[in-house]
Amino acid sequence: MKKTFAVIGLGRFGFHVAKTLAELGAEVIAIDREEENVRELSDFVTQTYILDAMDEKAMKEAGIANVDVAIVSIGQNVEANLIVVMVLIDLGIKNIIAKAVTPLHGKLLEKIGVTRVVYPERDMAIRVSHSLLMKNVLEEIPLTPKHGIFEINTPKSFVDKSLKELQLRKSFNVNILAIRRGNDLIINPSGEDKIKEDDILLLLGTNDGIIKLTRL
Repeated sequence: MKKTFAVIGLGRFGFHVAKTLAELGAEVIAIDREEENVRELSDFVTQTYILDAMDEKAMKEAGIANVDVAIVSIGQNVEANLIVVMVLIDLGIKNIIAKAVTPLHGKLLEKIGVTRVVYPERDMAIRVSHSLLMKNVLEEIPLTPKHGIFEINTPKSFVDKSLKELQLRKSFNVNILAIRRGNDLIINPSGEDKIKEDDILLLLGTNDGIIKLTRL
């Protein structure tokens, strides 16, 4: 059975979350007070509603209580963001993801019971900054302000060396999770595995460590 998602607030972040989930085959209900925002998504998602998400009765009538996951992407209006989360909790939704604009806002969301808090603007700023400092980084998943998972092209100095020889954890405070070699994926490689020229490395580590490593 497909998972159902409600995306509440269809600004840039909410729009792309709803559209991407729908393109990946999920059932998506998109909600916003602005007709124009809703209309732009109507061709992509399962259902759209023009309503005030702070109205618990309207949300219940729209069937939001039955979704598997609710995503609150209301941005600058912190009060509305918090009220909508409370409405979702009262409707019995267990899995709620909410956008926060400040650390204090995020702490409040966590205290009232949000499953996961996201900081899109902060995370994008981190990724842009890292892209300017880190060479060869193809993809990044921030985990904390100081740690992340990074996909990088193999540095030339790594070619034909084994992981045991490279001592990545000792030298750079990073762990190698996998090696992508063409269409093959070597998960949790051993110390005897050697790096080849066109390998893509998936690394878990500190930002400082990755910066040092990619400057080789």
